[in-house]
Amino acid sequence: MPADASPALPRRVLVAGTSGAGKSTLAGRISTLLGITHTELDGLYHGPGWTPRPAFVTDVERLVAGESWVTEWQYRAVRPLLLERAELLVWLDMPVRVRMRRVVTRTVRRRVRGTELWNGNHEPPLRTFVSDPDHIVRWAWRTRHGFRGLASHVAEVAPHLTVVRLRSQDDVERWLAELAGRVGRPVPPPRRDADRRS
Repeated sequence: MPADASPALPRRVLVAGTSGAGKSTLAGRISTLLGITHTELDGLYHGPGWTPRPAFVTDVERLVAGESWVTEWQYRAVRPLLLERAELLVWLDMPVRVRMRRVVTRTVRRRVRGTELWNGNHEPPLRTFVSDPDHIVRWAWRTRHGFRGLASHVAEVAPHLTVVRLRSQDDVERWLAELAGRVGRPVPPPRRDADRRS
């Protein structure tokens, strides 16, 4: 490759991180910057009443067969499919305090506003934090270390994949600015409805 040649821009991008890391928010900004479609995996997975959609895996297979896409790296059943076709994985490795603050704030805001999520679903009443062991806040705390060893795992199972690890919001903004410079577009701000997408 000539010294002045720029590496090709990624066309199939995954964003990884635990709950509250900001996956969907960043995926949306990458989508805007690169001009490619962002598909939220939560929207493919959750049917009405928070029931898993039977077509989930088939829909993900259709998604990854495309030439360009941005999505979140989640749901164990489809992670291998996503890794196989992706070109870039952006790992949001934010501090636990940041992730938990975001999850709590987002959950309360969604409930108070009555925000409609995927396929007509809404956050359950806040009191379910006490009664539901899989309440999102409790789930986020229980899985807060779920991505330890991610880089070595990806290197083993998907050596073709470039991994970018971002440890703070400043890292995110710097990385987006670098990408924007390559694309020749301004850095897109987070969506105003980012409370439902991070």
